[in-house]
Amino acid sequence: MADSDAPRVPQLLPDEVHQAVRPGTALLRLVTTHTREQVLDGAWWPRSRDIGAELPGLIAALTEHLGPVLRIGLDTGAWEELPTRLVIDDRVVHIESFPIGDDTVLITRGDQDHFSLLVVPPHATPEAARAAMTRAVEAGNVTQAEQILIDTGTPRTHPVPAEEPQTGRVRGER
Repeated sequence: MADSDAPRVPQLLPDEVHQAVRPGTALLRLVTTHTREQVLDGAWWPRSRDIGAELPGLIAALTEHLGPVLRIGLDTGAWEELPTRLVIDDRVVHIESFPIGDDTVLITRGDQDHFSLLVVPPHATPEAARAAMTRAVEAGNVTQAEQILIDTGTPRTHPVPAEEPQTGRVRGER
């Protein structure tokens, strides 16, 4: 059997927050243990609140190491123009709105396989982002996302003013 025919086994994501990152690459850390005893399974630092620009990089990184992502759960108030789905690498990823706060994103990989990631605000300094991401993946961490951001000096903000409409349309639809 050729290498390309071999079934691909999902792997844990590497812990690479301190490496240089190409434009368009997700800044992401995941817990690298199989026990998943923490409140959070990792952390993501998007560079903006434009979900159409940020989500493809996150999903690509997760898919490369963990397998296909089916759903993403986000808080509507935290993102600009939250669509109901995106097509990424010829796969439809459903986007669901949850009142979880702007500091958390929920990832669904399979029917019973869910991940919860701390979302570091785009305006965070590199030092605060690094500290928050490190804290989120510490073994045995039971601290909630909001408290991690407070403890690392990263204030939360609500980027979308109340008067701006949320269309809910899929990107590319007219």
